[in-house]
Amino acid sequence: MTSVVVVISDRRRLHQLRDRLAELKPPPARVLTVGEGETPLEEVEPLNPAAARRRRQRSMARWLIPFGFFAGLTFTYITDLDTFAFAGAWSQHLIGGLLGLGSGWMGSYAAAASVRSEQDDRVRSLRNRLEEGNWLLLVETAAGAEMPWSLLQQARPQSVVRLADS
Repeated sequence: MTSVVVVISDRRRLHQLRDRLAELKPPPARVLTVGEGETPLEEVEPLNPAAARRRRQRSMARWLIPFGFFAGLTFTYITDLDTFAFAGAWSQHLIGGLLGLGSGWMGSYAAAASVRSEQDDRVRSLRNRLEEGNWLLLVETAAGAEMPWSLLQQARPQSVVRLADS
């Protein structure tokens, strides 16, 4: 799948390009207009770094939370510390596991926030263009389908930014 974002300063040309793309056979998998009076930027996942960060956090949590639980449980068995002696022999190990689980959960947030990709820089430049009063047209083609580059260039865009290519 190929994803590109076309930056256009004239709303009329934006709608003309969108309509011409919809008439193609086969049409692109997704054509979405973003900007004032169109779809808000926050609703478009490929252009929302916060959504990507949430997805990374959930992915990291899937393995860090269980790992943290077992690491906390193992640590209390290995060290034989009586930090939670008031809870009893079995319960203090369980408390250690739960503390490790919490640490894994917090670690998933820290790990997700620390990862930056070059895509974030592209999205930031697109956000700046949007704040300048331009509109964005997100075009995604299905795997194996050709991007209609000549049609995109006929609309005289300010820029065309490639987001994904697979």
